[in-house]
Amino acid sequence: MTIKYEIIDHTADIGLKIIGSDLKELFENSGLSLFQISSRKQFTKDKKHISVVIKQKSENIEELFINWLNELLSLSAARELIFHHIKVNKINETGLEAICQGSSINNYKVNIEIKAATYHNLSIKNNEKGWEARVILDV
Repeated sequence: MTIKYEIIDHTADIGLKIIGSDLKELFENSGLSLFQISSRKQFTKDKKHISVVIKQKSENIEELFINWLNELLSLSAARELIFHHIKVNKINETGLEAICQGSSINNYKVNIEIKAATYHNLSIKNNEKGWEARVILDV
């Protein structure tokens, strides 16, 4: 699966533009992009994969998007996991349910620590090509 995102210029933090053919793919790509830009697989010391179910409810799509990314970052830090597979099973503009699969952070070289996704310059749009989000990550 090819993840569709690009890093956009931002002075102090990291800006991302993420695309998806639908809302489900946008959220999957956004989650995976966090870990692709922050780490690189180096070892296979631990071949054990851990699955985590994430359920989110929010007032609107912007809140859902930011909460989603920050929940992934929080779970990654707390459980010392790097997520490498994300499957959104249910989603609308105010809620989602997903299964995320990760493996030990010890299998990766962490290049940059992402602290949080921010609301600064957040943009989520739906157009004829699908969905696009722009988000700034605090590093």
